[in-house]
Amino acid sequence: MPAADSSLRDRVAARLDTYRGRLLELSHALHDDPEISFAEARAAERLAVLLEDAGFTVNRAVCDLPTALTAEYGSGDLTIGVCAEYDALPEIGHACGHNIICAAGAGAAIALAPVADELGCRVKLLGTPAEEEGGGKVLMLERGAFDDVTVAMMVHPFPVDITDPRGSSNAVGRFEVTFTGRASHAAAAPEGGLNAADAAVVAQVAVGQLRQQLRDGYRVSGIVRLGGERTNIIPERSVLEYEVRTPTGEELTDLRERVLNCFRGAALATGTTVAVRQIQPDYLDLRHDPALMTSYARKSARDRAGGARARPGTAGHGRLHGHGQRHPRPARHPPRPRGAGGPWHAAHPAVRRRDREPGRGRRGARRGTRDGMDRPGPRLRCGVAGPLRDRSARLTHAGPGAGSGLCGHAMPAS
Repeated sequence: MPAADSSLRDRVAARLDTYRGRLLELSHALHDDPEISFAEARAAERLAVLLEDAGFTVNRAVCDLPTALTAEYGSGDLTIGVCAEYDALPEIGHACGHNIICAAGAGAAIALAPVADELGCRVKLLGTPAEEEGGGKVLMLERGAFDDVTVAMMVHPFPVDITDPRGSSNAVGRFEVTFTGRASHAAAAPEGGLNAADAAVVAQVAVGQLRQQLRDGYRVSGIVRLGGERTNIIPERSVLEYEVRTPTGEELTDLRERVLNCFRGAALATGTTVAVRQIQPDYLDLRHDPALMTSYARKSARDRAGGARARPGTAGHGRLHGHGQRHPRPARHPPRPRGAGGPWHAAHPAVRRRDREPGRGRRGARRGTRDGMDRPGPRLRCGVAGPLRDRSARLTHAGPGAGSGLCGHAMPAS
């Protein structure tokens, strides 16, 4: 290893050791104080204060989003974007480990900062709210927060280390469906009603029948938010929330239309009317930059946590959050072992208990955070900075849309 690389590694490691305690405190504070999408005021402020203390210039409430932020350090011409998420789910809290994502992102940015100018790069952390629901990254992307970012990256907790450069996450679209009928007394005048709850039932049966005809990797799931108020009143209104997932963005449009036809048919069968509202911008398939992901896979194999498993698989049936409405930047977003075991989605009580369990749980949380943030400087210098400078030059000279096949935030480049 060249002496210069060794010096960089040592300085980055020393910087990380200095902040390790505060990063773990941040992860645990967010875990113990969960806030839902677009309401992450305390989480965003905790992150902002930590980054300001580390010397970053922090901008709060960016992109007209009160809980979004950016933090910058350095002045190089190559901008490394590190994404940090911090919203949680209602009732179950940090089911996807966004507390770990936030601490890992902050740790990577803070550790890289002291060597940023020497590497000729600028570090930009993007605090992205509303990733469980609301499309925070997509909104920030559309409003210019990523315009100056050369490459975007983050890590996501997962039971195994997925290193396949082809991708790791499906496209997803979410929508709300409202059936409107006519209320009537269920005993005295049932013939006068149009039952919106029946429409919801017919729609669910139709979707269930559709599932047999779906390709592998297609997923349809939903809930009934409203199905009536009283048993003696024929429901005038019912509300459902559904989501569809497909391996690619192109397939998402087709599957959504097939599912919506189930709702339209239910309205026709029951004499009700149906209205559909998109809940958030579509998240399309996550596409890794092959060079970055290959470099990451090679280097992560050297320091993989004991017991963690590597898996080469491609897109999972779930959805990670490093993508949005188009593919504008080279990106790397690997799922990393969280050290807590259990099913892949951390909503399960056993996983949540482990984070609070004395000793063992703290080691699991520490490993999950460390895996995401340890030694980011050498990875960036040896595995990113060189290839990216070549890639950045090609993108600069190739013109608009040239990076559409390289990147990891989703929908066809305009």
